[in-house]
Amino acid sequence: MTAVAAEPSAPLPAPDPAVGAAPDAAGRGRLVLARLLAARWAVAGAVVVLLLFVLAFGGQYLTPWDYATPDYTALRQPPSTTHWFGTNGVGQDVFAQTVRGLQKSLVIGLLVALFSTVLASLFGACAGYFGGWTDRILMFVVDLMLVFPSFLVITIISPRLKGAGWLAFVLLLALFNWMITARVVRSMTISLRDREFVRAARFMGVRPLRIITRHILPNVASFLIIDATIAVGGAVMSETALSYFGFGVKAPDVSLGTLLAAGTNDAPVFPWLFYFAAGLLVLFVLAVNLIGDGLRDALDPTADAARSRRTRRTRRTHRTRRTRRTRRTGKRELRSGAGDAGPARAAPAGATAPAAAPGSAEATGTAGAAEATETVGSAEATEAAGSPGVDRSARRKGDSQ
Repeated sequence: MTAVAAEPSAPLPAPDPAVGAAPDAAGRGRLVLARLLAARWAVAGAVVVLLLFVLAFGGQYLTPWDYATPDYTALRQPPSTTHWFGTNGVGQDVFAQTVRGLQKSLVIGLLVALFSTVLASLFGACAGYFGGWTDRILMFVVDLMLVFPSFLVITIISPRLKGAGWLAFVLLLALFNWMITARVVRSMTISLRDREFVRAARFMGVRPLRIITRHILPNVASFLIIDATIAVGGAVMSETALSYFGFGVKAPDVSLGTLLAAGTNDAPVFPWLFYFAAGLLVLFVLAVNLIGDGLRDALDPTADAARSRRTRRTRRTHRTRRTRRTRRTGKRELRSGAGDAGPARAAPAGATAPAAAPGSAEATGTAGAAEATETVGSAEATEAAGSPGVDRSARRKGDSQ
């Protein structure tokens, strides 16, 4: 027999983690999208926000009037076919001004949410990952920023930024809108830095900043997306409030806040100067909050499950309380019914009642009760006997006479 030497087989190629990660990411994306589409209120909020963006950036092409061009032949005119939302005291078209103000407020809200979310994610992730003195210094900065009254600081600084434009106002708003998010990201990073994949990347010599950007931040992306979505509505409200008091967008430009400030005094007499801008603001903030709730349920299904458990527990508690209340009510009714029927129930044969002193109130009450019991018993016996009992009683009465 001749021995045949076995040829060494070629080594198998190492599996590429990106190949397996892509289907998982795609599957998770489809699952999140399905959950988001299942939330009807979130879909309605997304549709409303999309329509508002279309109106803000495309509404200026629907009217021939510019937001700054006055029409001196129509001063404070109500809504009509010429001016859809009416005109103000200078003759400017309110529809064109509302569209321009909505556009400016949406852009400011988006930029503030973007800048504040990026700043919060970097501060929180670095503080949670490095720990030690880095964590102490960064959290001291966060606590110091939380101590400052942001509204007061912005009202003091914003008048000195007139020449810088509205971008400086955006940066100023973002500077005081990231601290709470940074603390949450820090706590989430502390829980992630000892996980196996982070430790493996650290032992392989991956740089800390790359670990933060490639492993830490993607695992807190769901929270950041939800927070950024809700921060858009908060930023729009902050911009509106500051512009209302004259510390935001400056003339000749307009925003929803400046429109509300200009139409507040005339709202009882000329309501179209105030309520169109106010309605769009309320509608946008409500729609953004609905989208935030839907994203939270889609990206974090445990929150939905916990809320479902709380709802079921609350329903079970209410049902138990109603059952106990019904039982107590039934027992009280039974006791009251037994108390009412007690005096009319005849005493059993052979039973003797305790003797009472003659002439006392107890004896009188006992005699009256005995007479009533005897009368009721005789009446029941007469009804049970029928007509023969009636004939015998009439015959006895005739004999006695």
